[in-house]
Amino acid sequence: MTIETGAAAAVDYENWYSEGNATFGDRLAGAREALGMTQKDLAGRIGVRLKTLQQWEEDQKEPRANRLQMLAGMLNVSLMWLLTGEGAGVAPPMGEDARSAEAEGLMVELREMRATMGALAEQMGRVEARLRLSMAREAA
Repeated sequence: MTIETGAAAAVDYENWYSEGNATFGDRLAGAREALGMTQKDLAGRIGVRLKTLQQWEEDQKEPRANRLQMLAGMLNVSLMWLLTGEGAGVAPPMGEDARSAEAEGLMVELREMRATMGALAEQMGRVEARLRLSMAREAA
């Protein structure tokens, strides 16, 4: 879908995040923003410094393979999409007039649910670690 605005200006929403239109850093920032995360939030969740994440988003540096996997999982996009813009990713940004108030409210609700799920997953991991430690002590 191509949208015309002004004098012959066109935005190709179907290929917004393709290799020809966006960089790795653009896709990383877009996926992070789609989840309503700040750079600081994402950096903390994947265990890197804020400056490192900023350099990735500005295409000054590239993450290692293990971080790429973590990023794709954390951002709920495919690794291929993150690298090339092809595959399961996020929808391109739309103009504010293209979103209805109801759709915007639903997006906010989904972001809140995703954040809650992430927090619960982290809490489950901590409880599991404590349980394993407790079981190991009992076995010894």
